[in-house]
Order: sequence, then C-alpha cells, then structure tokens
Amino acid sequence: MYIEDLIPPLMFLGALVLIFTGYPVAFALGGTALIFAFIGIQLDLFSFALLQALPERIFFTMQNFTLLAVPFFIFMGTVLEKSGLAEDLLKTMGMLFGPLRGGLAISVVVVGTLLAAATGVVGATVVAMGLISLPVMLRYGYSKELASGIITASGTLGQVIPPSIVLIVLADQLGVSVGDLFFGSFIPGLLLSGMYILYTVYVAIVRPKAAPALPLEVRSVSGWRLAAQVMRVMVPPLFLILVVLGTIFWGWATPTEAGAFGALGAIFLAAVNRRLTLAALKEAMDATARLSSMVMMILVGSTAFSLVFRGVYGDVWVEDLLTNLPGGEIGFLIVANLVIFILGFFIDFFEIAFIVLPLLAPAASTLLAPMFGGDADLALVWFGVMVGMNLQTSFLTPPFGFSLFYLRGVAPPEVKTGHIYRGAIPFIVIQLVGLLLIILFPKLVIWLPQLRYGVVG
Repeated sequence: MYIEDLIPPLMFLGALVLIFTGYPVAFALGGTALIFAFIGIQLDLFSFALLQALPERIFFTMQNFTLLAVPFFIFMGTVLEKSGLAEDLLKTMGMLFGPLRGGLAISVVVVGTLLAAATGVVGATVVAMGLISLPVMLRYGYSKELASGIITASGTLGQVIPPSIVLIVLADQLGVSVGDLFFGSFIPGLLLSGMYILYTVYVAIVRPKAAPALPLEVRSVSGWRLAAQVMRVMVPPLFLILVVLGTIFWGWATPTEAGAFGALGAIFLAAVNRRLTLAALKEAMDATARLSSMVMMILVGSTAFSLVFRGVYGDVWVEDLLTNLPGGEIGFLIVANLVIFILGFFIDFFEIAFIVLPLLAPAASTLLAPMFGGDADLALVWFGVMVGMNLQTSFLTPPFGFSLFYLRGVAPPEVKTGHIYRGAIPFIVIQLVGLLLIILFPKLVIWLPQLRYGVVG
C-alpha cells in the first residue's frame, strides 16, 4: 500500500478526532483541510491551484437559494415558541384530552407533532415541552419515565416532520428537491406520532397509575367553551403549517419562499394574539441568528474539507469501499445505518450531514437506484428520509442522546437522569420499528413524491 492510499482515511479520522475532542466543528473541518492540503501538495497529489478554487466554491455555496429557507423556518418556529403560542397549544390540548387516562401524554404527542411542523428544531421543541408539560404531568401522578420519554420522543419529531431544518440540509447535501424530501417524510413522521399515541394508550390500560386522567376540578373549561378555545388556539398555527406545506406541494412556491411566508405568518399570529412583544421578537431573532450562523460556518468548513478530500481522491476511496461491500445494497444499508446511528451518539446532526452524507450519497445513488426502477433521485429521497429517521433514533439513545440532554437541562430535581434514560428506551424501540417499516415498505416514503408528479402506483 502506497502512502497516498492512506491519506483519505487519515484525513477522515483526523477530522473526527478533532470534533470528538470538543473543538468547534467548523474549525476542525477547515483546519483538517488545510493540514492535508499541505500534505497533498508535498506528495504531489494535487497543485496549489486547487486551494485557489476554495473561495469560489465557498461563495457558490453561500449563493445557494435553498439554504435561505433555514433561517426562515427557524425564525417561524422561534416566534411561535417565544410568543407563548406553543404554551397555549399544550395547555389547551391538555384540557381536551385530560378526561382520558393518558390524555396528558397524548396531548404532548399531538402538540409535539404540531410544534415539529412549526419549528423544525428539536432542541426548541424538547425544551418548550419540558418546561411546560413535565411539571404538570408529575403533579397529577404520571410516571417519571413515561413523562420523560413521551416529551423527548415527541420533541424529536422535528427531525422528520416537515418543514424540518434537518430535511432542508439533507436535501442540499444529497442534491435532491427539498419539496420531495418534505413529502417523502410526511407519512413516516405521522406514522411515528401515531405509534407513540398507541404506546401511551397501551400503558394507560396496562398500568393506569402511570398515566392517570386529570382530576375533574382542574378541567376548568369544558363543552362549547373548550371547543371554542381549541379552535382559537389550534386552527391558526395549523392553517399556517398547511399553507406553507401546501404551497410547496403544489409548486406555487419554493421552500425558501414558503419559509419567508411562514416567518411572516408567525409574526402575524403573534400580533393577533397580542404576544408580539419587542423582547420576544429580539429573542427569536437572536436564536435564529445564532443557529443560522452555526450552520453556515459548518458549511464553509465542510466545503473546504470536501474540496481537499476529493483532491486526495477520498471520494473514490469511499465509493469503492461502500460499493464493494458484501451483500450489495443490503450490506450498504446496514453499514450506512450503523455508521450514522453510532456517530449520532457523539456529534450533532449538522456535522453528520456535512461530513458523512456527501461521502455516502454517490454509493447510495449507484446501489439503491435499481430498487426504484433506476430513478436515482427517488432513491436519494428515500435514503434521505431513512437517514432522518435514523438520526432521530440516535437523538434518544443513552448515554449521549441530545434530546435527553435538552430535557435534563430543564427537568425538575426529582426527575433523575436514570428516569429520563429508562423512559426513552420504549420510544427507541418504536423508532427502530418505524425505521424497519420504511426499509421494508419504501412506498411509505415515495408515494407522496410520486403523487406530486402525477405518478400513481
């Protein structure tokens, strides 16, 4: 083996080591790129002219119109959260389902699904529901494990229910339509939400004390007044979500244009409900600027990394490695899922999307296209939804699941880390079942994208 053959794996390993040590991801990727660029020049693998192309590549990336949807959807979600509209949803759904055993937990799943569609940001949803719902569920006798598990699981629905920031970045890295990925993930996301509700109902039947109904005296609103409150609180954000997704689905707007409309709509809803304070607006803008800046800085670092990695023929090394695995597409799917699942324990989604996905995409396109009649784009849409579902599972997996950390940061002292870990386990199993279902039944993913283009079958 020549030393040139060792450069790609060493470069990939070097970037991961720097990231695992806690060094900022953008600088870890950019720094690794510069170090191995120098090594590549010394070994005559490429010339200095390759690095001169880097500024142009970065400017080209920054001009990507699709990525402009990221700050719009983040802003839409943070406005709904900071203005208290998310809290109204939780309280109203709690009163609606309160008479049922497990009703509070069901309301958390319903609101988690709506917030996932409204925010697209996992951390914001888990923290919001942890602050609002967890104390209430504990006060009325819910099991600490069930309460913790249902909040973390429902909060992570933001990974796969559109319009998700995760799906926008996935689409960009895989080179597929954001709209196709949105609609490919729609049915799997609702399927997960439904399975969470079924599990809650099962617990309420088998262990009634773990999921009691709300006492009559705390259900202060009922009958027509409750129906009116549900309509007032639930219909406007639901209408906004449907309009945003509908304009993308019917091709009336790009995801970026729909995101801009969603951001404006969120401001309008907050203003109509007299919640549009200067403080809430500043907090929403600050959260949007921080998260968007982080994504863009990582993107700059990953652009440098991918340019140098391709310069040392790393893309050829990875594609050869993955396409020659035993078992063909089945072997590739097993390895890809294991790699993404394990990396999800330690590093954030954005690092995985910007480092690993560009390496997996060529092999996925080559190996999976025959499963979809030779349609490489449809294969990548299915692969992207599978990756999103996989990452959602890793968000919940102890000991490093990010959603578990988010809830730990806002949980009351009586909820121990062990309660949160044990509560997550049943939902990890449910998510793995969901992942298996979309692998066994690809139509769950591709039916809506095909319907979008008039393909039925």
